[in-house]
Amino acid sequence: MVEEALTAERILEAAEEVLRRFGPAKATVVDVARALGVSHGSVYRHFPSKTALRDAVAERWLARVSKPLAEVAAEKGPAPERLRRWLDLLIELKRKKARDDPELFATYRELVADARDVVRVHVETLASQIAQILADGVEQGAFTIEDPVAAGWAVFNATTKFHKPSHASEWFDPGIDAAFEGVWSLVLGGLGVREAPAKARKKPAKK
Repeated sequence: MVEEALTAERILEAAEEVLRRFGPAKATVVDVARALGVSHGSVYRHFPSKTALRDAVAERWLARVSKPLAEVAAEKGPAPERLRRWLDLLIELKRKKARDDPELFATYRELVADARDVVRVHVETLASQIAQILADGVEQGAFTIEDPVAAGWAVFNATTKFHKPSHASEWFDPGIDAAFEGVWSLVLGGLGVREAPAKARKKPAKK
């Protein structure tokens, strides 16, 4: 690759492939540069350290989760149904990553565990999206809470088991969906919803 044509995005793409191949413990900036056919100094011109590069990869990965969720949070319509769609999407996005490529998912779990500032911003972003939905629900008269921000954090924390990577080993247990329904009922009660909205997650057709 011509070094003048090197972009941060291309470096991140290569870094993802290198991490997939070698894992976080063994992958180096030199490996990334070699994959791109450039000097490691060229990579450092975009990312001043290995930590900065790893954090950027983690941020890119987490953005693939937060961006589609932001679209749901910004939708119009009844807030309880939007909240359920948002949670279902979050859970499905995480499950899909763990199910489709477990080795890469394990790699990112390790990478994200070290990127504390990146994770903090990501979690704050998700909690703010929930708060946005809850604030709309208050305006609609669907929720009776006084503080959407605090309630947003409460909803996020209450559902951690179903979307936090450290719980991934539990996501495919036979009773996980029933467990979520129990938490969902409690969440609705805490938000002041008298009647549960229709479930967004599709059930398999009966044979």
